[in-house]
Amino acid sequence: MIIAGEASGDMHGAALVKDILEKDSSINIFGIGGDKMIAEGLKSEYHIKDLAFLGFTEIIRHLPFIKKVQRRLIEIIKENNIRTVVLIDYPGFNLNLAKKLKKLGIKIIYYISPQVWAWGQKRVHKIRRLIDKMLVVFPFEKEFYQKHNVEVEYVGHPLIKRISEYEFESEVSFRKRLNLDEKKEILLILPGSRNHEIEKIFPEVIEAASKISEKHNLQTVVACASNIDETIFDEYKNEFHFRIVKEKTYELMKYSKFGIIKSGTSTLEAGLFKLPFVVVYSTSNLTYKIMKSLIKVDKIAMANIILKDNVVPELIQHEANSENIIKTVDEILSSEQRIREIKNKFSSLWDELKLSDENPNAAEIIIQYVNAN
Repeated sequence: MIIAGEASGDMHGAALVKDILEKDSSINIFGIGGDKMIAEGLKSEYHIKDLAFLGFTEIIRHLPFIKKVQRRLIEIIKENNIRTVVLIDYPGFNLNLAKKLKKLGIKIIYYISPQVWAWGQKRVHKIRRLIDKMLVVFPFEKEFYQKHNVEVEYVGHPLIKRISEYEFESEVSFRKRLNLDEKKEILLILPGSRNHEIEKIFPEVIEAASKISEKHNLQTVVACASNIDETIFDEYKNEFHFRIVKEKTYELMKYSKFGIIKSGTSTLEAGLFKLPFVVVYSTSNLTYKIMKSLIKVDKIAMANIILKDNVVPELIQHEANSENIIKTVDEILSSEQRIREIKNKFSSLWDELKLSDENPNAAEIIIQYVNAN
């Protein structure tokens, strides 16, 4: 069984499902995923859309449904005699489920660690009790877990393989097909993969993007996550001019001039594409206060954390307003030297995250566990 709970988990989970089944087609994979995991062969009982909760207050409201989902997953495990479960990030749900699975004697592998090194470090003790193997995607995470006596293996970041194998549409074809203005470079907006995120962040971002595009002769394009119904943007179309694009985020990152990106996996992807951008993040005041009291790092963009540098600006909570976004982006776009500096610093990200050929990858380790059970 493999369980993901959000769009980034679906993306990484899809690559994992594909790799596992290519290596051993006899394995049946059940669980929770999105369109990408299902397309690769996951027998999904629930869709990630069903679990798209954001923040502590939203999760509390959905507790009865969460418990129902967990009960059904345990039923599937018993019905199919499943002995190995892979959890992908999504710690609030997955660690709670792991506690129940442990009682059943299930082998539990965690792929893509919760960011316990950043906040909620007490969770590392729970992980040590519940998880048989951590498969981490950042080198510094291996050191962190080894220090806390957790079984851990660094398996390289899946984005390296994903981007390496991706077949890009040419820029000329891409622009022509989407009827983009050939004379204007692209200002890219990535507003998140959950409705709550978009509702909270997009109004300020699109207002800022409209003015930035006008000043710097850009065209605004919104990359819409596959699990989001794009009608969520309809109310802004009369006031602001922008295009919505689905399923072509990598082309957009490759061919854009600048990005305004909600904190998350997309910030790391943009860094790997050497796209200059600004990070925005906003949530409910209660959630933010709780997070701020727990967080142990001074950066939220993964590219900044890995490179141990404020390569791109981060606008968080009340700072993520249209006025600040305009000022911050304008300062960067007005300086070719600043743009070059950002791109140069991002150049080292690729080497930081790739896995050496002699080390086993995540699928190989998981298959070993499945066969051992």
